[in-house]
Amino acid sequence: MIVKMNFLSQSLMMRTNVTMILPSFSFKDQLSGVSGGGQTGAKFQVMYLLHGGFGDDSDYITFSNIAQYAEDNKIAVIMPNGYESFYTDGVEGFFISKYWEYVSEELPMLCAATFPISTNREDTYVGGLSMGSHGAMKMAVLNCERFAGALIMSGTALDDTDRTPILERNIFSLLSANKQSNSAADLNTESYIYRQAAENVKNGKVLPKLFYTCGGDDFSAVKNVIASREYFAQLGYETEYTEIPGYTHEWPFWDLALKKALYEWLPLKREVLWPEE
Repeated sequence: MIVKMNFLSQSLMMRTNVTMILPSFSFKDQLSGVSGGGQTGAKFQVMYLLHGGFGDDSDYITFSNIAQYAEDNKIAVIMPNGYESFYTDGVEGFFISKYWEYVSEELPMLCAATFPISTNREDTYVGGLSMGSHGAMKMAVLNCERFAGALIMSGTALDDTDRTPILERNIFSLLSANKQSNSAADLNTESYIYRQAAENVKNGKVLPKLFYTCGGDDFSAVKNVIASREYFAQLGYETEYTEIPGYTHEWPFWDLALKKALYEWLPLKREVLWPEE
């Protein structure tokens, strides 16, 4: 079941679109005798899936088979429109949109109140590609008590101080302002997200598992992805890295990564969640 939602966001101060996949009773369920959702009390595991640059909430539906993968694995997928925000708040002026507040606070609260999704940490994941990988890492690190894991496709967290007005930023200036990371040791000086990751360990917080993946020919991203993975592994985070040869920064790779993640990598329950008796 694909749901299109449009609403007035208090954080963004404008109407915005969200695309959602809610698993429904299927012909496959009928043949196997499995109960579907749609019944009182039924809930699903959930993944918040963030798009990349120049995209919107419809990207994954348009360019991948995520709807089929979600149906097969009984997981709801919530895909917000992040525009070119890097999922980061602006701080100046009355009409500056708060994209981070929206995606990390307002949207999860709205969806949990409106749709049959679990709010348990062990049932909640976040993922993203390219620009969306920055948002996914930020969600998992800054809200580690809410996410069991993060799928990081073709990118990592960038420098993000939340001090630069969104209206003065764009994807090109942000990317050019960030030097390439040469090693895991460089990362803790580049981004407060990486510094917060270290603080999580220091404070004994529960840590999300990070699933990194990148196309083997995506030379602009591979180096940073590997450095990020090494940094988190050294801190004590559980991480996995899968590099798939022959792919660049492209939808055929991201579709394959989503398929592998939902069928193989993520420890999903792959069943409707029923309330305990």
